[in-house]
Amino acid sequence: MAQANLSRNERISGWVFIAPALVLLGVFMIYPIIWSLWMSFQVGKGMNFSFGGFTNIIRMTKDPVFIRALTNTLIFLVVQVPIMIFLALVFANALNDPSLRFRALFRTAIFLPCVTSLIAYSTLFKSMFAGDGVINKALLAVHIIAEPIAWFADPFWAKVVIILAITWRWTGYNMVFYLAAMQNIDRSIYEAARIDGVPAWARFRYLTIPMLKPVILFTTVISTIGTLQLFDEVYNFTAGTGGPSDSTLTLSLYIYNLTFKFMPSFGYAATVSWVIVVIVGILSFLQFLVARDRRPAA
Repeated sequence: MAQANLSRNERISGWVFIAPALVLLGVFMIYPIIWSLWMSFQVGKGMNFSFGGFTNIIRMTKDPVFIRALTNTLIFLVVQVPIMIFLALVFANALNDPSLRFRALFRTAIFLPCVTSLIAYSTLFKSMFAGDGVINKALLAVHIIAEPIAWFADPFWAKVVIILAITWRWTGYNMVFYLAAMQNIDRSIYEAARIDGVPAWARFRYLTIPMLKPVILFTTVISTIGTLQLFDEVYNFTAGTGGPSDSTLTLSLYIYNLTFKFMPSFGYAATVSWVIVVIVGILSFLQFLVARDRRPAA
């Protein structure tokens, strides 16, 4: 009996200790999620809203700005995430070489962008890619271009700058995960392959990548989520306009504009935000499905 009472008291004490965290989690995470789902079925401006059923969903299908924002977001996702994952793998593999000198310096230099101030690096990129910036001057000096490129005035080049910026900032972040995983791989595996005459590219392709499969899946999922929520770079580079001509407008920036910049439309903004949730869920499921182990039946 005493043992049962002690066990019961321990359970009660445990719930008491975690109760504050559960309350905070419910108030600041679970409640807002439920509220936003309810709001996604409301119509109206400002605080004057009423239940509208699927009106907001129908509105999305006819909203050219939403379609443009969704298209831009998917373009950033499809182009930028594979490039970033590939570069992170290459850098991690190179910096995992024990014979490489100044490895710590190179690792720090590649990782440093992801802890750099957003405002500072956005200002730097805007200066570098200005009409008279260092990028145009360098390209003109080596005769790659005949006249300066209007990076932020051309829809295509504006996308390119944003892709370069987020790739520069987050490649090192993914590299750290791969580097940590590579250091847990038994070096004897590589030594045996080297003795058997397996070239470096084949060791990377057929040994390193398969053994990093769980980490690659993890970084792909978090990179997908981060890109679908892309907001900071676009907002700072375009002063919140998503220009030129909405060519860099993303779903997150559109949600911000619907909520704070235009006449507040909280219900429609909530509906658009749930589009991101649905896309993240579908893509994450597909990534897990593709990356799952395929073992032959016994």
